Amino acid sequence: MSVLVIAQHDNNSLNSVTLSCIKAATEISASVTVLILGYHDLKVIEGLRPYKAVSKIIYADSSSYERFLAENLADQVVALAQDFTHILAPATTFGKNFLPRVAALLDVGQLSEVTAIYNAETFERPIYAGKAYTVVQSLDPIKVMTIRPSAFEPVTEQWSEDEQAVAEDRLAPLETLKKPFENNHSRFESLISSESKLPDLNTAKRVVSVGRGIQGEDNLKMVYRLAEQLNAAVGASRAAVDAGYIGNDHQVGQTGKVVAPELYIAIGISGAVQHLAGMSDSKVIVAINKDPEAPIFEIADYYIVDNLFRVIPELTRAIEKNS
Repeated sequence: MSVLVIAQHDNNSLNSVTLSCIKAATEISASVTVLILGYHDLKVIEGLRPYKAVSKIIYADSSSYERFLAENLADQVVALAQDFTHILAPATTFGKNFLPRVAALLDVGQLSEVTAIYNAETFERPIYAGKAYTVVQSLDPIKVMTIRPSAFEPVTEQWSEDEQAVAEDRLAPLETLKKPFENNHSRFESLISSESKLPDLNTAKRVVSVGRGIQGEDNLKMVYRLAEQLNAAVGASRAAVDAGYIGNDHQVGQTGKVVAPELYIAIGISGAVQHLAGMSDSKVIVAINKDPEAPIFEIADYYIVDNLFRVIPELTRAIEKNS
């Protein structure tokens, strides 16, 4: 058995969700190949080669892959697929964008949001908005799977510099692909993105999330101030996103991002089951809501029943005073 992991990166640095995917891959096979598709991303390669869990790196450097169009990525993965028994990608917007296409082109089913691996054919994944988990078996010749990063700790063990000096061949060998895939029916037009000094929501150790209780976009200023003090990412419930208070790239939940930080602070979030599906694995959950019957209190480790417009400024001042 051999596993192919598709690396998520930004053409400059490797996203840590890839390391979680590699960890999942090691539970299937000792042979783990990582595919890097991008444009001038040599830093990504050099950052990945020392990891002991990586058996081989396949790399394609082409402007065709610079913007990670699903059609181009999928065609390249399919071209390599017959050499592998499992194809893994993180269950992020990156992986969810192209892996279903890979499964369709290979005429196999896709296993989504895998949270545990029992053996090479048997896996666990959530159902009913995370309220339950099911164990499924796949008999497809090639298993195509998205891995929930929060369910697997990133791999950390690397060859030391001394070990590398003694035996250069301990580093993962590199294979370079010469012929990129480029479709002629879709193209990249433009990218609109927001700049932020705060951590990435997918990988942040601390998250401050807001719900409809924030009552308006202008009130987000105090939330961002708190997040800056905590060096936390800012998330949101779907209700806050649908109300136009914050962009959908901040959405946490069943139809948003799934996070499992060390600290999750829910501000003005009632706790609908769809939102809980995206954050219930957080290590410590703090909820702030004026409604004592808010469902989120049922899973919170700590909670404050009070007006968030009084609590948040006081909490921020206390942190600033003691920092």
